[in-house]
Amino acid sequence: MSGIFAVVTQKECREDLFYGTDYHSHLGTQFAGLAVWSNELTRKIHDIRGAQFKSKFYEDYRQMSGFQGIGVISAKDEQPICINSKFGPFAIVMNGYIENAGELAQELYAQGQSFSEITDGRLNFPELVAKLIVQGKTIVEGIEWMFQKIKGSCSLLLLTKEGIFAARDKFGYSPLVIGKRGEDWAVTTETSAFLNLGFKVSQYVQPGEIMFIDQKGLQTKNKVKNIHQICSFLWIYTGFPASEYDGINVEVSRERCGGFLAKDDTVEADMVSGIPDSGTAHAIGYSMKSGIPLRRPLVKYTPGFDRSYTPPSQETRDLIARMKLIPIAEIIKDKRIIFCDDSIVRGTQLKNFTIQKLRNHGVKEIHLRIACPPLMFPCKFNYSTRTLSELAARRAISALEGKDTQDVSEYIDEKSSKYKKMVDWITGDLGVTTLRYQRLKDMISAIGLPQEKLCLYCWTGKAP
Repeated sequence: MSGIFAVVTQKECREDLFYGTDYHSHLGTQFAGLAVWSNELTRKIHDIRGAQFKSKFYEDYRQMSGFQGIGVISAKDEQPICINSKFGPFAIVMNGYIENAGELAQELYAQGQSFSEITDGRLNFPELVAKLIVQGKTIVEGIEWMFQKIKGSCSLLLLTKEGIFAARDKFGYSPLVIGKRGEDWAVTTETSAFLNLGFKVSQYVQPGEIMFIDQKGLQTKNKVKNIHQICSFLWIYTGFPASEYDGINVEVSRERCGGFLAKDDTVEADMVSGIPDSGTAHAIGYSMKSGIPLRRPLVKYTPGFDRSYTPPSQETRDLIARMKLIPIAEIIKDKRIIFCDDSIVRGTQLKNFTIQKLRNHGVKEIHLRIACPPLMFPCKFNYSTRTLSELAARRAISALEGKDTQDVSEYIDEKSSKYKKMVDWITGDLGVTTLRYQRLKDMISAIGLPQEKLCLYCWTGKAP
């Protein structure tokens, strides 16, 4: 997932843009960029792998000037992309994943189009989106045309001389929120970016909605359909604790999630702990509900380490998993510990590094409690897992069946014998004492939105 941010101010915007973009650093691991419009379009992009946004852009942003700008912390693509088009020059940033990018590129090639941006040997999604938008008679028509053409998801910010267009994915998989501070406006993926900059949430951009912001104010540019499928994983893992989506705070939702994990759990333990950082709030909720004390047998070394879930290569994920968590032997030795975590995706870091560290320091029992059901399907709407074989639950099914199977309905059913066998297999593979996953209905209740407004594709395989 990427994080995008925009600001339109009455005076100089660069400081708001710099810090507002930086507050999305937990979402992307590869590239970051800023674009500002003053007398002309100015853009800066840096590779942030192994580096922090602030250190890369500190000198750049001080040299940028203007009253409107956009920024991005990107999971994969180099952005912003700048295009000189029939609408005039513009810069664009996006958050999402385009499943049919290859097919769309071939259509554009047949029209005589070409692509100049290549990221790690593959098509740059923001450039593809820009090329689709310029097919329209206006920018608004072009964005609506792009929404119709793509499979996957795309929320975007588009910077022109006149102002900034903000468009949320047509099904609302990723959030986009408008903020106001006096006569200044901002748009963000994460509302936590507003808090220290003095912006207040003005409105949540609706799925498929296109907004336009300039120094005069805010305009809605289209009518939208009532389809809403926001990503549930925002509350479980990807979102920042201080953020809220559709009015629901991430930290509070995770505490509720931990409370559901503790409900009806009869295991005896000396302490509850969360695997830092995203498992911490789940553990707090578990401790509050169960009365078992909360302690920290594992601590994360500085926020400078990326999330081990997001980097593209297994080697990088393993390095991060090995280095970022430091055990405290005096708390671990001879203890029965309930460990809460957001999810088990691949399971390799959890098994080879986290659990092994606990074993090496004399843990007595490890009771793993996972805040969501087993992940069954790779995400179609954002960068994360891309193949079935990556998922721990699918590896378990393949081991039990002798092959992977297309019909996994019995393994999704929490009451079935096949579900129990799958969980038992994962328990043994990880080498933990017990393992329990969150029930789907409890996860939905913890988030607090109606089921029909949540994307649950990772667990059910169902999407609009």
